Amino acid sequence: MCKDIDGVIYDTASSTIDKKFTYGAPGDPCGYEETLYITSDGRYFIYTYGGKNSKYPTENVTPVTRDYVKSWILSH
Repeated sequence: MCKDIDGVIYDTASSTIDKKFTYGAPGDPCGYEETLYITSDGRYFIYTYGGKNSKYPTENVTPVTRDYVKSWILSH
């Protein structure tokens, strides 16, 4: 997924996966994934996607700060 947010391109194809959390089994309508990426210039973002009954029924990209990354990892 590629998304322009405030003039910054966040692209899952050209960024590096740092952490990934998966909830539920493949095909589970309530299951979802949260994947932390880092861009080549050091920006972090979280890619989310899940089943139709999950909290992420559509793909999304959310830019996050380094401080948020620390709390996000600890919360999983």
